[in-house]
Amino acid sequence: MRRVLRRTAACMLAGASLLAAAGVSAFDAGTYNDVLDAQPPVNVQDINPEAASTSVRQGREGVRASHYMVSTANPFATKAGADVLAEGGSAVDAAIASQMVLNLVEPQSSGIGGGAFIVSYDAKSRSVHAYDGRETAPAAARSNQFMAEGKAIPFWEAVNSGRSVGAPGLLRVLALMHEEDGRLSWARLFAPAIALAEEGFPVSERLHALLKDNNGLRDQPAAAAYFYDAHGEPWPVGYKLVNKPLAEVFRQVAKQGAEAFYEGILAQDIVNAIAGHAVPGDLTLQDLSGYRALERAALCAPYKVYTLCGMPPPSSGPLTVMQMLNILSHTDIESLPPDSLQAVHYFSEAGKLAYADRDVYVADPAFIDVPVKAMLDPEYLALRAGLIKPDRTIGRAPPGDPAGMLAIRGKDTSLQQASTTHISAVDAQGNVVSMTSTIESAFGSKIFVRGFLLNNQLTDFSLSDVDAQGKPVANRLEPLKRPRSSMAPMLVLKEGKPVMAIGSPGGSAIINYVAKTILGVLDWELDIQQAIALPNRGSRNSFTELEKGTSLHGLAGGLRAMGHEVREIDFPSGLQGIVVTPEGLEGGSDPRREGVSAGG
Repeated sequence: MRRVLRRTAACMLAGASLLAAAGVSAFDAGTYNDVLDAQPPVNVQDINPEAASTSVRQGREGVRASHYMVSTANPFATKAGADVLAEGGSAVDAAIASQMVLNLVEPQSSGIGGGAFIVSYDAKSRSVHAYDGRETAPAAARSNQFMAEGKAIPFWEAVNSGRSVGAPGLLRVLALMHEEDGRLSWARLFAPAIALAEEGFPVSERLHALLKDNNGLRDQPAAAAYFYDAHGEPWPVGYKLVNKPLAEVFRQVAKQGAEAFYEGILAQDIVNAIAGHAVPGDLTLQDLSGYRALERAALCAPYKVYTLCGMPPPSSGPLTVMQMLNILSHTDIESLPPDSLQAVHYFSEAGKLAYADRDVYVADPAFIDVPVKAMLDPEYLALRAGLIKPDRTIGRAPPGDPAGMLAIRGKDTSLQQASTTHISAVDAQGNVVSMTSTIESAFGSKIFVRGFLLNNQLTDFSLSDVDAQGKPVANRLEPLKRPRSSMAPMLVLKEGKPVMAIGSPGGSAIINYVAKTILGVLDWELDIQQAIALPNRGSRNSFTELEKGTSLHGLAGGLRAMGHEVREIDFPSGLQGIVVTPEGLEGGSDPRREGVSAGG
């Protein structure tokens, strides 16, 4: 049942200095009455939000609050979510308000043209819920549509086309959650994004840099007209970017509900843009109107004295994190320094074993049997852990055979890009939301409609329908199927109550980012900010990857001596986490990006 609550509340905000540095004012008390006919009282100054991330890179500390908190990838989005919580809104309300602002200020990563996975904790029933807003393939999709002459076409050729667009799921899944757990009105939650779209927001250093390096976006006239000047140069840092078409879309959806997106003129514009691309896609009005968000049973598994919960398949993220951590429980990594040679070796080896299984067995469970129970069986994971040698790498790990399926399953080699976002929120009643959303690659398909970008989520399917041995790939493209994901929105519980909400962008590396952070908090007893800031490391069953320019550089020689093929790379995670302690809430935001945490 939808519950509407309008309340004025005053609050003291932890993390206010970071928000102020970003040009985001202290939170206004107010009700946002009549938000669709008058601009709501959101005070946004024309100051670059990158100022916040610049200061914290020099040594960020965690944020603390007593009753509620939100952690997002951008100061403006954090303000919107914390404002909602201050008014008595739920964690679900805060996530929705934050996500709408992220669509505007972080358009490369997520938005209404994409999808999301969400796990939540209901304090009243003490239960965990999982919501699937993943995109679906059109009814006319073909398993070989990204192939030519029997081979997969180049990845970026597949991305930058109408063929890559799936039916977006974000608004439908948010509406589903709001029906169940919203407190403030649906319209109220769009108010900050509407105001910011009409008033304008400053282009951040991160957005400017991504625009500068993205030629595919320049090739799309509608997108180029918004993101670049008349000379084809990206708008400079600090330039006030106004998006009135998106403000109008938000107003329509705020008034009419999610159906305004999936039916009518807006839906027709989406279909027309995809059909009008130089490489047209197959998405139809029926694909949009027929899309349904799903509530699934959350995937939960024990880990020492804790319970790990997350999104089940078609997400592979939480399942792979659970495998990694339980494999690592058979080593002495808990007693090792986090950045020691032995700890990085064990972490990478566990990743190889878990990713090997992921690449063979995980896909949309409506289309193929995913042996989740067998993959998490303690005896099976003990056998996998037994393959790890303390002084030598196993090289590329072979997949296991937990359910006797290996002979008929092909290996998926699909790529997953890093442009995604994450929101963690806890409200004053103890409800928790961990939400990861995406349009897939940076700026998605580059198709720009009414001020927002459409996803390229179909390239998360395997571009080939069979592997090199001719065996069918579980994650092959099929009509109305949901592509496999590495998104890993997760909750950690102890004695039935949440102690942590965590997630990250990062493509297939999300799994390593989230596993590292959970390990840091639960086993190395770091606070959430320290765990997030740990140098990124791991293996996706190929190279052993170390975050470039960090203390891990000194481990490269020792790892090579163990047989690791080491690469030092940029590892731009965007972790956003909240830890629940007896003293209150602790928030952490990734110093590699511009996000902040705030609460009251």
